Amino acid sequence: MVMWVFGYGSLIWKTGFHYDDSLVGFIKGYRRVFYQGSTDHRGTPEFPGRTVTLEPAQDQVCWGVAYKIVKKEDQDIALTYLEVREKQYDQKAYLDLFTDPTSTKPAVSGVMVYIGSADKKVNINYLGPASLEDIAKQIIHAEGPSGPNRDYLFQLERALLQIDSGSWLPICLLVDRWLHYGF
Repeated sequence: MVMWVFGYGSLIWKTGFHYDDSLVGFIKGYRRVFYQGSTDHRGTPEFPGRTVTLEPAQDQVCWGVAYKIVKKEDQDIALTYLEVREKQYDQKAYLDLFTDPTSTKPAVSGVMVYIGSADKKVNINYLGPASLEDIAKQIIHAEGPSGPNRDYLFQLERALLQIDSGSWLPICLLVDRWLHYGF
């Protein structure tokens, strides 16, 4: 059986596993938010970075890239890799992927998606909502083993522009302005 994995954050530009095909598309009923803390990649336990997770949102969509993995051996390797990489995300959902905004029929069903839930009892790294200014300041200052949190933000912005999703991140404007001109 074929496995599909949907990336809406760093998986868009850095998969880290073999895949046979990719498909730009979106999932319905969710929006991308910078509410997930990163203490292992883009921050530290003392000063977590902020990465994206999904939040249920009626009548909204989240664009990204789905990766098709055909061979069982490749699927096992990808899952092992993803379970380590995405360990701070406490849920997996299997959702429909759409490629045409006017279609009611999904292009692919059962696409696996990692989500960091808002339940702090099981997701200790959930940071939750904050003002745009506070999120931007945290992203500017946080840095972890994978590099500065702001690099994550700008790579995500570039990736979303490359897939021509129509998505944009207003926080990028604020972070960029503060980096160049100060707070």
